[in-house]
Amino acid sequence: MIEFDDQMKKMLDEVDKFIEDKYGSDYPLHPARPKRGETANPQADGLFGIRADFTPGYGSEFGRGYLINIEIKTLESVPYEIRYNIYRDTAKKIKELLPVYFPGRKLILKKDGNHCKLLGDFSLGTL
Repeated sequence: MIEFDDQMKKMLDEVDKFIEDKYGSDYPLHPARPKRGETANPQADGLFGIRADFTPGYGSEFGRGYLINIEIKTLESVPYEIRYNIYRDTAKKIKELLPVYFPGRKLILKKDGNHCKLLGDFSLGTL
């Protein structure tokens, strides 16, 4: 489980870099947010915070999986169209990176309500 979570973090850090490169200068940072690269954790600085939170999926069409959360850390209003583009580009990058970070696992990304959810083989292998 620790290895799986480490791989997830590495993948999402790469996704964060991609989204920061593309959209990171479009809006001013929240005044309490460190500039990109000022912390050791990309989730804690820059315009975006991207993380995956496991959910058992009660009430979800798809069941258990990892919800992908994208936070835009600005006080300015970000229009729906821009947020949509950011979410779309994030999902596209995750789909591209899944076979790189999780080779041999059958993982897919689906829209689940207002979120994207990573679904599939979360098995821990044999013990």
